[in-house]
Amino acid sequence: MSAHLDHPADHGHGGHDHHDDDDGAAHGTFKSYMTGFVLAAILTAIPFWLVMNRVFPESRTTALVILAFAAVQIVVHIIYFLHMDTKSESGWNMLALIFTLVLVVITLSGSIWIMYHLDSNMMPMSTHDMRKMP
Repeated sequence: MSAHLDHPADHGHGGHDHHDDDDGAAHGTFKSYMTGFVLAAILTAIPFWLVMNRVFPESRTTALVILAFAAVQIVVHIIYFLHMDTKSESGWNMLALIFTLVLVVITLSGSIWIMYHLDSNMMPMSTHDMRKMP
């Protein structure tokens, strides 16, 4: 055991007793966590209200509005709860997030594109077409 851990006089004077993480990541305050919580609650309650009261006549419009609220809520969670910004870990966290988002967008858009073309190219034959088959 090292000597500086045995002496109570060393606590708080350059020893290893401070509660910061080694990576220097910022931790939120009570106020920032409460701000994030209130924003997340509001961003959850509004889409719920939109659906329950049938505010928009078309379900497609409702779905797009809910997706927009979901995207804003993701940003709120990233900022207030995950504490990710361009400064954390010299920007590597943000770069990893952007890379992940690019991969997810490519995967989802490619999957939707493939499913659309499979649906349009593999439609079942009509009974008239089946009678013509040998």
